[in-house]
Amino acid sequence: MNAPPLFPRSPRQGRADAIRALGEQADQMFQGGLSRLTLGLTPAGLTETYIAWLAHLALCPGRLAELAAFGWLHGHDDFSAREHARDSRFRSPLWRGAPWGYYVHAFRMAEAFWDRATLDIPGLTPTHERGINFTAHQILNAISPANFFVSNPEIQAAALRSCGRSLIQGAQHAYEDWRSQMNGEPRAGLDAFKPGERVALTPGKVVLRNDLIELIQYDPQTPQVHKEPILILPAWIMKYYILDLSPDNSLVAWLVRQGHTVFMASWKNPDSADRDKGMDDYVREGALAALNAVSAIRPKANIHLVGYCLGGTLALVTAAWLAQHGDERLRSLSLFAAQGDFTEAGEIMVFVTDSEVAYLKNMMRAQGYLDTRQMSGAFQMLRSNDSIWSHLVRDYWEGERAEIFDLLAWNADTTRLPYRMHSEYLEKLILENQFANGHYRVLGTPVAAETIRQPVFAVGTESDHVAPWTSVYKIHLMVSGNVTFVLTNGGHNAGIVSEPGHPNRHYGLDSRRSGAPYLNARDWQAQASLHDGSWWRAWGLWLRRVGGKEMVAAPARAGNAAFPPLDDAPGRYVLQR
Repeated sequence: MNAPPLFPRSPRQGRADAIRALGEQADQMFQGGLSRLTLGLTPAGLTETYIAWLAHLALCPGRLAELAAFGWLHGHDDFSAREHARDSRFRSPLWRGAPWGYYVHAFRMAEAFWDRATLDIPGLTPTHERGINFTAHQILNAISPANFFVSNPEIQAAALRSCGRSLIQGAQHAYEDWRSQMNGEPRAGLDAFKPGERVALTPGKVVLRNDLIELIQYDPQTPQVHKEPILILPAWIMKYYILDLSPDNSLVAWLVRQGHTVFMASWKNPDSADRDKGMDDYVREGALAALNAVSAIRPKANIHLVGYCLGGTLALVTAAWLAQHGDERLRSLSLFAAQGDFTEAGEIMVFVTDSEVAYLKNMMRAQGYLDTRQMSGAFQMLRSNDSIWSHLVRDYWEGERAEIFDLLAWNADTTRLPYRMHSEYLEKLILENQFANGHYRVLGTPVAAETIRQPVFAVGTESDHVAPWTSVYKIHLMVSGNVTFVLTNGGHNAGIVSEPGHPNRHYGLDSRRSGAPYLNARDWQAQASLHDGSWWRAWGLWLRRVGGKEMVAAPARAGNAAFPPLDDAPGRYVLQR
């Protein structure tokens, strides 16, 4: 029998608790509704950043005096000549003449001014510095002379060449986009890239389906295959077929042609019923369920585990959990644009602060998930010149349309993220950096990356704004096994989809044995061996080296009695909207 409470609750306390709970619910509803208007960006966080910057700047009279005299001190600096080559907005020779060159010079002066006004302010935290500098550049990019008819000679030249037809066509494009957005329709032409019809064409079978993934086993295309299979965990923030686009740039198809047995996890597109799916579920029902199925289908064979982006983080924590339990099924670990240590995660950290995460959780709490379209504005702002303003100029001012291709169509095929999983990912893995700090638990077990002793092949991309290569490089400080690191040109997606024969591709590569002296990222870059072409070939050679040369007869059919074929690839989950 339970003893009565020492201090029984009074009716007044009960009413106070009810009012408090009602108030918290009202706060959550208000912030959830407001977040839809602000694209998930918290006004409180922006205000806090602005006040912190202004207060610290006010304590620097010397810096204020320098800023007041900035035009006099730097008015004749040749900002434009330094920046023309790398900024596509002003690359045309038309920008060299008057008055256009003066516009560019004034714009570069403004950029330099605001960098000096927002960077290296004594006492300003890195979080606030990132935020205020990022905000300043967003405003500058919005008012760039490249964005307006009266200040952009290229727009005027296009209008003159076409006798004004470019402006009429641009107005039509603007109307079409507005109508599509209002009706919730995809852009015309995107439907032509439906998975299974023009993309995701590599033949295979779904051999496992649970409440979180479908597991695809791809059909062999060689009489014999490598004994050890490959299991790929893509990111669930987008659809898996980034790695199986068109036949000529499909990583999956290329691996199969090299004689590998490839398994791919295709993530379910969650809805409000999946709100309580957490990171443990993604390990248990995703990574471990797939691993167990592969082990059952290919018994007595070690597995090459591959993770891309968010899937790479999942692969890391799963490998650490396996190591903690003495499970030695993994032969190797390959990580593509994936982070395990988020100390220096780059510009994305502008949107991952305590204030921002709390605000975002209230947006997700009401609907049970985060629709990636709701955070597309944040990702677009990371590269606003390319994602927003160049699109505005090309489509609306110059009346042109970028041709739709497989990667563009894939990028528009968005997914949702469960409330609990995304909250845990943002708070525990990014904000608190628990995995890198040794505080992260998987299925109740504390895990640490240093227990991973398998060889690692890690790929970073030079222009990655989601997972900066210097952050990906931190894998050297985490695992205990040998690390082969590749730095390839391109961005987060295009750098990974880098098939042999792709023009203008190159990469640097270097391998570090366990226990070798540590090189920081920039020193590594200076001494890495440079190669032309696709890094896929280097990865293929590495897989054969760490996995051995043993070949076995290609399986006659996918799956086995315990995991029979359920559907043809690409399966059902990839088609969910």
